[in-house]
Amino acid sequence: MELLTTNNVWMMICTALVFFMHTGFAFLEIGLTRQKNTINILFKNIFIITVGLLLYYIVGFNLMYPGFAEGSAGFLDFAGFGITPPENGMTPEYADGGYTWWTDFLFQGMFAATAATIVSGAVAERMKIGAFMIFTIIYIGLVYPIAGSWKWGGGFLDQIGFYDFAGSTLVHSVGGWAALVAVYLLGSRIGKFKNGKPQAIPGHNIPIATAGVLILWLGWFGFNGGSVLSADPELTSLTLVTTCMAAAAGGVVAVSVSFIKYKNLDLTMFLNGILGGLVGITAGADVMTPESAIIIGGIAGALIVFAVSFIDAIKLDDPVGAIAVHLICGIWGTLAVGIFSTNPEHTVLIQLTGVACYAAFCIITSFLIIFTLKKTIGIRVSEREELEGLDAHEHGMDAYPDFRLNEH
Repeated sequence: MELLTTNNVWMMICTALVFFMHTGFAFLEIGLTRQKNTINILFKNIFIITVGLLLYYIVGFNLMYPGFAEGSAGFLDFAGFGITPPENGMTPEYADGGYTWWTDFLFQGMFAATAATIVSGAVAERMKIGAFMIFTIIYIGLVYPIAGSWKWGGGFLDQIGFYDFAGSTLVHSVGGWAALVAVYLLGSRIGKFKNGKPQAIPGHNIPIATAGVLILWLGWFGFNGGSVLSADPELTSLTLVTTCMAAAAGGVVAVSVSFIKYKNLDLTMFLNGILGGLVGITAGADVMTPESAIIIGGIAGALIVFAVSFIDAIKLDDPVGAIAVHLICGIWGTLAVGIFSTNPEHTVLIQLTGVACYAAFCIITSFLIIFTLKKTIGIRVSEREELEGLDAHEHGMDAYPDFRLNEH
């Protein structure tokens, strides 16, 4: 019983750290965008957490962990509405004595909300709030848990040996693919491209964005550390070391490559490099040596620089770099398991199979949801609303009523 208590306390601490990541996401997104859209972004982030938890309770948890029957295809199943703990839900028999049913639900629920937050940043400053809310309800309520069941719920990808420790693909790429589709269907912000060339639209509060990244890094101690699913001293310690090494390497390499390429020390590239390293290590943080983690994080940091410029080159407008960080580095991190894992059973081919399955499912579902919204209620605010700011038009509020800056 003492072990159960120790494990359960650790998992609850990690749950709190993952919850705190939503503060980091909110700070990062508002910092990298303009002040006239601050309320809009904060509203979306609060909506995602609150509605995400309710949806995960009503349908998500039992869609993601349906208890696939023997011989099931492992693609889709549902254990019923709400959550009812098994008789052993509060005893050492549940989860091999790791933690209780209730802790399990709350920890996994925090992950569910994260996937939609990734989309929030990518569509910032021009998506209708109503359309985003409907998308979030469907994506968190149905798409994310079904996709999650394929691996974490014991579905078909788990059965063939696909490995994703804490969600480089299951969380970050699932959000990243939807972000890519949404940005494509939305179009770029007014003024982002002039004569075919990308223009910088500076964020209004880089100190807040920096604080957001540091909070996210802290939160990743829970994101990856909690994914050990126990307080095992050796494995949790190793996981936190590999997580930190990858983050540090990602930041250093991103800012170095950016300096070579653009001849300036870009803080925002530094910040996104840290996040890229964190996303990259998330798929295999428990099966890597610290040296491998540094390589994986470093490559993720370099990828960030080239991905950001490539996304600009193909005329996609991602204000916070969400696609580069969460999608590109999520794919890299998942494939890296097949290259660097200390477990010889992990192969690049199986990892690639998993990446392809999630890509197909997330692209198709997010396209159907967002395209339908585009053709019915519309997904883009008017030109006047965009120029004057979503805060005034969508919310009737100003984030800084006594402190106005010149708008770009």
